[in-house]
Amino acid sequence: MSKPSNSSLEWTDLDQRAVDTARVLAADAVQKVGNGHPGTAMSLAPAAYTIFQKVMRHDPADAGWVGRDRFVLSPGHTSLTLYTQLFLSGYGLELGDLKAFRTHGSFTPGHPEHGHTNGVETTTGPLGQGVANAVGMAMAARYERGLFDPNAPASESPFDHTIWAIVSDGDLEEGVSAEASSLAGHQKLGNLVFVYDDNHISIEGDTATAFSEDVLKRYEAYGWHTQRIEPAENGDIDVHALYAALKAAQAETERPSIIAMRTIIGWPAPAAQNTEAAHGSALGTDEVAATKRVLGFDPDKTFEVADEVLAHTRAALDRGAEAHAAWDKQIDKWRGAHPARAKLFDRVVAGQLPEGWQDALPVFEPGKAVATRAASGKVLQSLGAVLPELWGGSADLAGSNNTTIDKTSSFLPKGNPLPEADPYGRTVHFGIREFSMAAEMNGIALHGNTRIYGGTFLVFSDYMRNAIRMSALMRLPVTYVWTHDSIGLGEDGPTHQPVEHLASLRAIPGLNVVRPADANETAIAWAEIVKRHTTKPAPHGLALTRQGVPTYAPNEDAARGGYVLKDSSTGTPAVVLIATGSEVLLAVAAREQLEAEGIGTRVVSMPSVEWFEEQPREYRDSVLPPSVKARVAVEAGIGLTWHKFVGDAGRIVSLEHFGASADAKTLFADFGFTPENVAAAARESLAAARG
Repeated sequence: MSKPSNSSLEWTDLDQRAVDTARVLAADAVQKVGNGHPGTAMSLAPAAYTIFQKVMRHDPADAGWVGRDRFVLSPGHTSLTLYTQLFLSGYGLELGDLKAFRTHGSFTPGHPEHGHTNGVETTTGPLGQGVANAVGMAMAARYERGLFDPNAPASESPFDHTIWAIVSDGDLEEGVSAEASSLAGHQKLGNLVFVYDDNHISIEGDTATAFSEDVLKRYEAYGWHTQRIEPAENGDIDVHALYAALKAAQAETERPSIIAMRTIIGWPAPAAQNTEAAHGSALGTDEVAATKRVLGFDPDKTFEVADEVLAHTRAALDRGAEAHAAWDKQIDKWRGAHPARAKLFDRVVAGQLPEGWQDALPVFEPGKAVATRAASGKVLQSLGAVLPELWGGSADLAGSNNTTIDKTSSFLPKGNPLPEADPYGRTVHFGIREFSMAAEMNGIALHGNTRIYGGTFLVFSDYMRNAIRMSALMRLPVTYVWTHDSIGLGEDGPTHQPVEHLASLRAIPGLNVVRPADANETAIAWAEIVKRHTTKPAPHGLALTRQGVPTYAPNEDAARGGYVLKDSSTGTPAVVLIATGSEVLLAVAAREQLEAEGIGTRVVSMPSVEWFEEQPREYRDSVLPPSVKARVAVEAGIGLTWHKFVGDAGRIVSLEHFGASADAKTLFADFGFTPENVAAAARESLAAARG
């Protein structure tokens, strides 16, 4: 652990008044609405102000500027830490927005929401995930540099920037932060800086209740550059020591950095400081007034902001414009030197795809048995050849997930002993860290300018679930590649056989689950996901088989989520069989039996319920005619998804219990996934439909 050197920070009375203004605004905002988290916003005000006003490269007039640094507030409960700085810096938040804190429709919700409030880089709240988001952003920044300016000297590229994050005790207690921080150290992400708010307070009181480790020793073991700063004599943050530490961290380009900063929550509230009450409750009228007296504010005024303070802090707009102009000159020079890369940059930033990209997609021969995970791997390799912005990997399951675009190119830092190591490599080795992989993918997507995917077994999506939820909440175009999608994986047994997962994932609003029936549906699904990256951004989860399944002729209507794969020989069908994934082959075989009995049978392949439900009513009715009440849904998982599709007369061939250790053929037969059982369910449905 190193100590920061002397600071060259210029700190005026107006700077201090601005910090104290942020403190009283936080206290007033929580007091007005009657709930919230004032204490941390009060104690962190000097740190956030120093980052936004003294260190970070940003342009409040252009929050999406490609050349900006990024800021992540991982403890999202202290959202006022961020909102006050966005207000002071000129991001568009005004005093009325702070007065409307935590009220319906305001730009200052209880936790920061990306896409809702200008300047908010990520939605935070579930602790620990902001840590992983920041790690993902740092990874994306390095990959972006590799795309556009790989040969520039260190710190001299227009694509060099820093990811700043404030993290809390709660963040570091959550396991996902350990996963992400371990990977960041392994990856030597020298563009990443954490400021650790070591305030010793959580909801249950002193963190001695649950947390006693030496955080900096832990991070040193991860391979991070560590520093600790001591408080000023009055107990407040020593901004000069902090500034020196921030600059030292920024200068450390071979390792990520963490700065531990002992703070007093609620400082300088006379009675509330250093108490758990200051964490999550309004201070109370008397305590807010007392705090204002300590800071030299009028206790009878609320939301007091001096004109000279706002004029001083809004100079961030001028500094941002200057930094942006300097970057524009730098990027113009780069364009002249690298016209081909500049063309790629313009295409990627515009969210466009290269002309003829779909010609690279493989078409698979009908009749041949191919596992959809294997088909997905072939599609990825084909797409990788024409989309250099596409990258990703797996949580240590690349060989099983088929997620390797290029086996000779791994995203690994200089100094890694593996022969394929390349700081700008295509294949990411996330390690056995499913939760942080998903949260890092969110950070990569938020950073922009690349397209990310990550793989694991479908059953382990449980580990990732809250990060998947955050993907959907933010509408991020990340792609989850989930293989071994049913009891069809066989002998690994019930611990690895997903049963409830498809229905559970479909319950997440905004997540598109795609379970293709065969190799050609897999290629069509990938193409649709690629198209939707900018036109309909949303997370996608591909559920793919371990076992081989028959290949059918390609049908582009698979991109509509559901389509007629095999139609009735009698015009309007008597019964409709709906299936997904590996169970489509059962429906096709059952149709043959039913048709032989003179029962007109339609097979509908429905790779994505979400895509299908986007389609116009006319199309959906053409696939599933409302007049046909006899219906059977077939899927090797719980049947929760399918009741609304089959109706009262319908039947569902599903799996309502855990699997077992046996080969796939045995399990499918034992658990009723046979053409005969599907056909029998169809006859039952026909009888029920006739009444």
